Amino acid sequence: MRSTEVVPFTAEHLEAAADLLSQRHRTQRRAVPLLSPSYEDPKVTQPLLASLLEGDSASGAVAVHRGRVAAYVLGSPKADSWGPNMWVEGAGMASSEAELIRDAYAVAAQRWHDEGRTSHFVIVPSCDDAMLDAWYRLGFGQQHAHAIQPPREAVLTDSSVVVRRAEHRDIDMLAELDLALPKHQSRSPVFSNSGIPPIEEAREEWLESIDDKRFANFVAEYNGRVVGSAIGCSLEVSSSHQHVTRPDNAGFLGFAAVLPESRGVGTGRALGETVIGWSRDEGFNSVVTDWRVTNLLSSRAWPSLGFETTFLRLARTIGPAG
Repeated sequence: MRSTEVVPFTAEHLEAAADLLSQRHRTQRRAVPLLSPSYEDPKVTQPLLASLLEGDSASGAVAVHRGRVAAYVLGSPKADSWGPNMWVEGAGMASSEAELIRDAYAVAAQRWHDEGRTSHFVIVPSCDDAMLDAWYRLGFGQQHAHAIQPPREAVLTDSSVVVRRAEHRDIDMLAELDLALPKHQSRSPVFSNSGIPPIEEAREEWLESIDDKRFANFVAEYNGRVVGSAIGCSLEVSSSHQHVTRPDNAGFLGFAAVLPESRGVGTGRALGETVIGWSRDEGFNSVVTDWRVTNLLSSRAWPSLGFETTFLRLARTIGPAG
């Protein structure tokens, strides 16, 4: 676009970028009204963007189209466990025209690449098909999904699976189940490299945390044996679903796992239903969860319980093959 100029994101662009983000959020809330209304106000989004811009190693770009800021991309790195990375979080991009986000990314990504940050992540509203298409045409693919639903009464129909609160006598099994999820996700087609902690470490963490009142810890029994576990908590306790992706007063299905030999009998469904019902009983306005889209089990189980996708994390790795 000949009338478009792309320049580094600086403090002088904050007001215009905040307007773009607030408009994006207003549009998204028409599809997902459970998201927080606060971010529809530029007086809220502008200080949020200012804090992101001031973050360690943060940088980005804005596309100025016909004299007005029409798109921006703003990223910052996370822990080295993500590789040489750069993250565009939920508030880190917006555009009045989806195609312009590609211009902004092209300039921002050059700096990131030159800094050796070649693993790029971006969180995009799942209801914005044009924006998703723009990122797909930048070489990004889906990696992770965030989802939401209103809390409701649990629907437990299979009496062969019994879900109850976890107790100290369950700690050994809870530790084993803590390893079941990363083991599953280390395999095809997820291929996660997040690592599998030693079971002794998992057991020590449960000894310290099982009585923590911030968490609702559940186990599922099948034929009298513990074969699954799940954790519910306030989303405020979690570090996930930050800023515009975080609904107000939300419960969180933060973890669920089932032993491989016990999958397929409804255990995961019963655990998910239990946390949804617990969220209702606790008075939350919504309940959220997230999953790797390449995890075949969770990407089918959680939508079947009524979770609707709100944001998608897209990923791109720039390698030697281009």
